Amino acid sequence: MFSRRWILAVSMAAVALIGLAPLTATGASAQSAADRIGAFYGALIQTMQQAQTLGINGRYDRLAPVLSDIYDIPSMSRAAVGRSWGALNPAQQAGIIDAFTRMMIANYAKQFDGFSGERFEILQTIDRAPADKLVKTHIIQSNGKSVALDYLMRNNGAGWKIVDVYLDGTISELASRRAEFSAILKSGGPDTLINSLRRQGDKLLAG
Repeated sequence: MFSRRWILAVSMAAVALIGLAPLTATGASAQSAADRIGAFYGALIQTMQQAQTLGINGRYDRLAPVLSDIYDIPSMSRAAVGRSWGALNPAQQAGIIDAFTRMMIANYAKQFDGFSGERFEILQTIDRAPADKLVKTHIIQSNGKSVALDYLMRNNGAGWKIVDVYLDGTISELASRRAEFSAILKSGGPDTLINSLRRQGDKLLAG
């Protein structure tokens, strides 16, 4: 995901939830922010438990609708590009969103290749201005080590969606993406950013 993407992916892969309702389009708007994260993890675990049978392309296909539903990727793309977003034409904006989406899903498909039985805990939900929620969680690894993983959630009218992720409570996925996108845009422009994200996705799916 970000500069510590391996840690984040392994931590998230170590989730174990029992009896949580799956993410559905009809139920999403009625779920709390914490319920959405719980259902998201449940869907991930189902994929992890079948990881070897599915293979990387099968995991990609399984996770694509899940990630597109729980993450507000268009909003994250706009925030990562920053003030220059409005100067891009619609095709460039769509290209960045599509390439970023594919790269993100490919990263999950690459990293979530097994399950070792660790457990996950939702600690609390904190209100964040203006109307966001921060869902604080811990991943308890098999060695007993606890890793903090917090989700900034925003309700866009279709339910609560993730707009940022914080590892250890401080390391922002969105801030890291903003730095990455800014550097590429400065050196090569929007088409270079799109191509870079596509190459990252291709590399991940190639194994």
